[in-house]
Amino acid sequence: MTKTVLVVDDDPTQRRLIQAVLEREGFGVSHAETGEQAIDALVAGQPADVIMLDLVMPGLGGQATLAELRQRGFSQPVVVLTATGGIDTVVQAMQAGAQDFFVKPAAPERILVSIRNALQMGDLRVEVDRLKKRTSGRVGFDELIGGSPAMTQVKRMGERAAKTSIPILILGESGVGKELIARAVHGSSERAGKPFVAVNCGALPENLVESILFGHEKGSFTGAVDKHLGKFQEANGGTLFLDEVGELPLDIQVKLLRALQESEIDPVGAKRAVRVDVRIVSATNRDLAQAVAEGRFREDLFYRLNVFPIDAPSLRERREDIPALVEAFVRRFNIEEGKRVVGATAETLALLAAHDWPGNVRQLENAVYRAIVLADAPYLQPHDFPAVSGLKPPMDDLVRPAPAAALPAIGAPDGLPTAEQLLAEMPVDAPVRILDERGHLRTLEEIERDLIQLAIEIYAGHMSEVARRLGIGRSTLYRKVREQGLEDVLKEAG
Repeated sequence: MTKTVLVVDDDPTQRRLIQAVLEREGFGVSHAETGEQAIDALVAGQPADVIMLDLVMPGLGGQATLAELRQRGFSQPVVVLTATGGIDTVVQAMQAGAQDFFVKPAAPERILVSIRNALQMGDLRVEVDRLKKRTSGRVGFDELIGGSPAMTQVKRMGERAAKTSIPILILGESGVGKELIARAVHGSSERAGKPFVAVNCGALPENLVESILFGHEKGSFTGAVDKHLGKFQEANGGTLFLDEVGELPLDIQVKLLRALQESEIDPVGAKRAVRVDVRIVSATNRDLAQAVAEGRFREDLFYRLNVFPIDAPSLRERREDIPALVEAFVRRFNIEEGKRVVGATAETLALLAAHDWPGNVRQLENAVYRAIVLADAPYLQPHDFPAVSGLKPPMDDLVRPAPAAALPAIGAPDGLPTAEQLLAEMPVDAPVRILDERGHLRTLEEIERDLIQLAIEIYAGHMSEVARRLGIGRSTLYRKVREQGLEDVLKEAG
């Protein structure tokens, strides 16, 4: 999930300086010497989340390159570089679609702020487009995240079914995204833009199911003070998604079958049937064939719904999609929570991919949400997912207790081991000591100071890497260095 920055500049020294700044913060960097090279690279599929574009270059200049990129449909955020800083030049670049600019040479902090702002603007644009599609009923199969064989099959089947009015039954475990598949079917059909009404059949009160689905007339029963259209009439002209359809009572299944066969419904208390034009997409996490055998689901309705089944895979069947899902969730929750998390480390993604995720995509989504809220570092670390079973990282090898042989025995209350007993099986190497020479715990401040000093020495004073490894922000790290009096250690390491 490393974000890649394409640096387009004819000055090799400038490219190397920018590369050093960005790579130190965990960004990937690619280069192009001219505008033509940049366009060719993007057309060839080279990844680029942000483009840094010099305005003055031989051949195709920065302004012309930016215009060509937008004309070809490349929407990546662009940060322009200029050596003059003329207001007219900058205004022209911003009008052409650039998100930011800075004058060369720029301080590393200015470069990083510009890149992070550009990434955030790009994420905002993607999220706004997603919400617009959702509210307008035009979600397509390109919104389904993942390129695994299992998801590719789902997209292929869904796209074919969307072009017809055939009833669709989406099968899959809870949390796999059955409703999103249904929305994609609707958004890819000729009913796109018309109503999409989702009903969770398992959450409907048994005594109100008929009224909620088919509507009722005023005065048809106690409490019916107004006429109610019902979900079928709300979805007229569009799509009605019946989630957990296997939970419907048998008497309602009879009326649903009539609605499917005759395209008309009987509202409670109505004198005549009402014609409706609704496409039915249903979903279940149960084995409907088994429910039919047990008499809990009507066989004729089952065959009516199960005309075109689509199997939605569980997350453990498409583990290769986890990085893309995490990236999408990070982008969305960054916007919702005002955070600036860049992504997840390779180690974190490997741990997430190794988990079984019994709650599927919904569980992963909630785990990423929690991690985003608590994260302090630019990249999500394994310790940001403590609530996920099996993902707690092992104790850092750098934090180990002092050797037991150097410590005297210390008494403990009855039933509890002594310090000597506790330390008997602990490792003997101790770069950072947990206990003092008497076997008591050292203060947190003392342990923290030793750990920061050790990290500075190991990573040769590269504070971005030190902060990343310690899981704290750079500003927090510099503050702790000052508070702990480690400036001399930092100077020697650098």
